[in-house]
Amino acid sequence: MVRQALLDVEQMELVTRLFGLLAEPSRARILQALSLVDELCVCDLAAGLGMSESAVSHQLRLLRTSRLVTRERVGRVAYYSLCDEHVRHLLRDGIRHAVEEPTLREGPA
Repeated sequence: MVRQALLDVEQMELVTRLFGLLAEPSRARILQALSLVDELCVCDLAAGLGMSESAVSHQLRLLRTSRLVTRERVGRVAYYSLCDEHVRHLLRDGIRHAVEEPTLREGPA
């Protein structure tokens, strides 16, 4: 039963690639910032995160090709937002899990 429910190797590689993208702090911070508002331009993200615009642009390019963020151009300005609610939930649940206090059920480490 478990074997039938498991993803195949190629599908699991996609999942691990996704988590690998989230494992880099600057990308995770960009995603968190975008989860707090509907959309932001590169200059606003850079200013809010204390990063250079080129560093933010580079990370956004990776996130966009991995379908985590989307871009909409308005004139010469590109606005970025999360691709969908799955990304918001994934990030929210990851943050919640990382910062929660351990429960008594876990037992000794």
